[in-house]
Amino acid sequence: MRLIIEPNYDSLSKWAANYVAAKINKAKPSAEKPFVLGLPTGSSPIGMYKHLIELYKKGIVSFEHIITFNMDEYVGLPQNHEQSYHTFMWETFFNHINIKKEHVNILDGTAPDLEKECAAYEEKIKKAGGIDLFLGGIGTDGHLAFNMPGSSLSSRTRVKTLTNETLLANSRFFDNDMNKVPKTAVTVGIGTVLDAKEVLIIVNGFAKANALQHVIEDSVSQMWPISALQLHPQSIIVADEAACAELKVATYNYFKDIEKNHLNPDNLL
Repeated sequence: MRLIIEPNYDSLSKWAANYVAAKINKAKPSAEKPFVLGLPTGSSPIGMYKHLIELYKKGIVSFEHIITFNMDEYVGLPQNHEQSYHTFMWETFFNHINIKKEHVNILDGTAPDLEKECAAYEEKIKKAGGIDLFLGGIGTDGHLAFNMPGSSLSSRTRVKTLTNETLLANSRFFDNDMNKVPKTAVTVGIGTVLDAKEVLIIVNGFAKANALQHVIEDSVSQMWPISALQLHPQSIIVADEAACAELKVATYNYFKDIEKNHLNPDNLL
């Protein structure tokens, strides 16, 4: 596991965006062999999406031959709901790049048979050749996508009940009213994420410091779903200084030191 420590949110967002663009360009995707991205929603990736849009507008990266699979969606919200993740992704990212609509995959939280919807999503990922790079963020309780503490580390795409902590955190998008937040969601599983060829997780802010400490310094535990990242052979966490507040000084210095020898993705574009 690599831990990239950046000074602030904007610099970590730029690092992540440049890394994604560099991976796409290195793969040289085509219609016959597209590059497959797993994508998150929430506040953490917004900065990365903004920088990716800038890179696209500058002609540095193209999304013409990119296939995407989003992590999750609320159950019961129609696609055009202002707080649906369909709406979030199109308004925040997809409407500003040259991705083909038919290449965008987002779970349908209004499907009449949610179990069938989840199984079909897993099958579609397999038919696409698997996910090349799965991007994500984490919750303050260490949840990954909507895999709450206690989730199986081998879980697949399914319906999950959300915890009160998650409902409270997400209530800021629903007039600060927890009762307006959907109580369930459809989400990729931890096993689904670990199947990706590479995983990149964004962690920003002091509120995430405890979760980051668990994934970096503690053992793997289903009570901290993000800790499953330790099991992945190609995983990267990019964090800002605030998110590193709970790390031991020796741990912090170790990762700062070893990253001196890694090439910055800025130089790969």
